[in-house]
Amino acid sequence: MRAILTPLTFYLIACSLGLGAAAESVAAVAYTPSVQACPPGTSLVRQTGSSAQSLSAGEAANVSGRQQVALNAWKGYLANVQAYLNTSQSNASLPQYVDDILSGLFGVGPQPRLGIATSGGGYRSAIFGAGILNALDGRNQTSVEAGTGGVLQAATYLSGLSGGSWLVSSLAQADFPMLPELIFGSSPSQTNDGNAKFGGWLADMDLLTPGGANIIRDAEYLVDIVDEVSGKFSAGFPVTVTDVWARALSRHFANGTTAANFFDDNLPHGAGITFSSIVNVSSFVNHEQPFPIVVADSLVSRTNGSAVTEDGDLVPLTNPIYEFNPFEMGTYDPQLGAFTPMRFLGSPPTNRSTCVTGFDQLAYIAGTSSNVFNGPNVTSAVLSIIDKIVNFLEETFTQTDVRLDSAAVPNAFFGVSPATFPDSDQTVLTLVDGGEDGETDPLQPLLVLARGVDTIIAIDAPADTSDNFAAGLDLISTQARVQLFPGTYFFPPVPNTTDVYLSQNLTRRPTFFGCNSSAASDEPFVIYIANGGPPLGQAPVTNTPTFQLEYSNGELGAMLDQTFGMATGPEKDPDWPACLACAITDRARRTIVASRSGICETCMARYCWS
Repeated sequence: MRAILTPLTFYLIACSLGLGAAAESVAAVAYTPSVQACPPGTSLVRQTGSSAQSLSAGEAANVSGRQQVALNAWKGYLANVQAYLNTSQSNASLPQYVDDILSGLFGVGPQPRLGIATSGGGYRSAIFGAGILNALDGRNQTSVEAGTGGVLQAATYLSGLSGGSWLVSSLAQADFPMLPELIFGSSPSQTNDGNAKFGGWLADMDLLTPGGANIIRDAEYLVDIVDEVSGKFSAGFPVTVTDVWARALSRHFANGTTAANFFDDNLPHGAGITFSSIVNVSSFVNHEQPFPIVVADSLVSRTNGSAVTEDGDLVPLTNPIYEFNPFEMGTYDPQLGAFTPMRFLGSPPTNRSTCVTGFDQLAYIAGTSSNVFNGPNVTSAVLSIIDKIVNFLEETFTQTDVRLDSAAVPNAFFGVSPATFPDSDQTVLTLVDGGEDGETDPLQPLLVLARGVDTIIAIDAPADTSDNFAAGLDLISTQARVQLFPGTYFFPPVPNTTDVYLSQNLTRRPTFFGCNSSAASDEPFVIYIANGGPPLGQAPVTNTPTFQLEYSNGELGAMLDQTFGMATGPEKDPDWPACLACAITDRARRTIVASRSGICETCMARYCWS
């Protein structure tokens, strides 16, 4: 972040541009939700049941199709592992049960149901997560040769929060391109129509002050993105800093913006791209991408006397965690256990016959998941700009009882479960960054029993330590929260102090949790890949500050390369591809009643924590 706006500069330029005086911009129109009568037969609330839980019809159908695609994907992954083992320094061979499971000998039933969670931590976590996914991508020849490529093609779910939500959202809406293409942009030669459809993350342009040393341009830019949310306010919806943040994120993580047109205010810059529109993306329709989920925390109006907060966290673990997927928004937490159609998110809580569309802007969902502006840990440089935006919102839009530092979402669950749901009497949900309760890795959606996820790759890149590395805090928080909801969620034992993670180097190499879980347990097998330090012999480049809001292409490349090394050859272990295959199939192994053997026994001894 290079240019800091003075209040006077911001005020004078805002006045000179006459905000709201001219016709609404293309982006403002596209960002404005529409209100209409609900289609016949529409239900705005789906209750999931208690511990039994249930999926939406849309998710169930999509995942069923994905499982069929995964059969062939696991076969491709198996071939990659075997080819690596045949040509590498490893003397390992896979046990027969691993071959049988991944080759599809037993059909869909016993095949692994894999979920991948990618954590919060700003751009750092988005880049780290992308590097890990790139190492698991079977379209990447280097990953194939490393023996890890193909896992991504077989994954059923992909969840993200905060910076991880930027990765998940942009990947899903961009039609699931290869990771370098997603980050650096597609060239015309990579598209069917000869036009670049995604401009990349444009990470070399700061998220809040992209004008560089040009203070006037930055001020004009901020006035433009505030103007782009004016139509939403005029339509009767609350507008907060999350909306402005969303319009900034949209230029980086939604289709429609390139370096050449970044400041062109005649373009929508991703406005109008909704999270629910992912259902129309070709790779989603054809089950060629994992089912995407984004997570946000909530600030509730009352606690029912049961708030449990971990040290240093802003949000109690007892508060509902909300998830956003292409079909629905809601929570499986038992105090509510309800969802609303994502397409109609924002519909008035007190009028079930009126439906809103266009509220679920993709960048707004990502902005909600990464809204940290209610907390005390925002850097002074960022806070300086956010304060100006908040002041500008206060002066521009007359709103009462609207908290401006968080997302304001009309409460579809008004009047639902008043005895247990703390916001049952509120017309607006107040949502914030998905990691503010300490669960900076979005594991919660993958623990939903109805989803049947038996194996999780947990990609972890928060700033738990003073030098911006992970130290296992999110796993500690996840375990603590699961214990608050017995019978609803299950999670394997993990260390309960960061000292253990650090002293045993559990964040410096992949670590397996759940190796010794009972066969009758619903605990998933967790493959934990943390940003805990560089591979042997390398200087660290992946521990950048959370509030570093711009990266050069050189920085991006160095971080992606180092992360790739962490995922493909940790501690230079030539057996790692075999060990990863053993971990991925371990729960399926129990289903077919096979015993661990061969290299898999060696791998569990090497990577399991117990």
